[in-house]
Amino acid sequence: MLFPILCTPFVVLSEVFSLLESNEAVTASFCSKNFKRLLRNHYQRRTPLMWQACMVDYENSRQVSIANSGYEKKGIVSSTVHVSKINEALNEVVEINGYKTEFWSEFLIIYFEDQVLGSKWIVDYVTTLFNIDVRGLAIDRCSTWAIDWINKRQEKPLSHFGLLKPTNDVSNADESVDYVLKNARSSELLGIDEYVSDNYRFNGKLGPVKELCLWHGHWVTCDSLMNFDAIEIYIGRSRLAVSDLNSFLRHWRAGGSPRLHYLEVRFENKAVFENFDEDLEIVRTNEVGTYPVSYGELVVIRSCYSVQRLDGIRALVSCDHRRFYLIVQHEKTSN
Repeated sequence: MLFPILCTPFVVLSEVFSLLESNEAVTASFCSKNFKRLLRNHYQRRTPLMWQACMVDYENSRQVSIANSGYEKKGIVSSTVHVSKINEALNEVVEINGYKTEFWSEFLIIYFEDQVLGSKWIVDYVTTLFNIDVRGLAIDRCSTWAIDWINKRQEKPLSHFGLLKPTNDVSNADESVDYVLKNARSSELLGIDEYVSDNYRFNGKLGPVKELCLWHGHWVTCDSLMNFDAIEIYIGRSRLAVSDLNSFLRHWRAGGSPRLHYLEVRFENKAVFENFDEDLEIVRTNEVGTYPVSYGELVVIRSCYSVQRLDGIRALVSCDHRRFYLIVQHEKTSN
């Protein structure tokens, strides 16, 4: 016997809808226009505040995920694939609202001829259904169009952004990274895992952001580091010299980079380190520095140096041939 769910009082339906996982809700919304309307009404009244929409447009992966507010748990709710990938022999593809669609066990796939149009469509569909904005964006160098598109379609900025390195090499890496650095805005995380040429330089300001991760940061100079406005900064494969770090510490002691709490630099080649410059008034200390980085680990540094800012704020510094750490202490020390 069929159950007349559309005739069920909305109060009862809302309780049922509240039990649905995000992927289940998206899949259910394709049952009928009336059922989709009921779901939209539910989420407009009870916006799932703990849900964040994340868009991925990376090579052959184009999808929308829903994550919790801490981005600790993510689940794909919809994906778009080129129509050439349809396997008609499986006979599992149906046409809904003019789009060829395939229901997987956990999410649905929609087939498009135009992949950019497909990415935009599934993002608009999911965010409209749940009455939420896109907060996370992960792209490759061929999908920088998504930055402007997201900025124009919503007032709320991204919280997490990532530029991912491609599996195949193409020639426009410098232009893509430069565009991202100048135009991508994210409040929590800005991560760039992309290669650029040895000649690439970035002279603008970056931030404000909580966490800045540059996995291939050989292009970062002392001047560009001073222009990074972040609480946590990680630079991998760095070519900064110890003399550059001395200059940065002078900048910090004078009040520069005031929001910085944590800096980690990993050198591409072995750095030649003996001692810091005397004018920095850095002294040895037996203190142990700790910092809980955003990705969940506790960084611990020993055999530290102590350096004090002009306003009394101290930082613990550690440097060897491979790494440089700076952990800012929040308590002021009287002179």
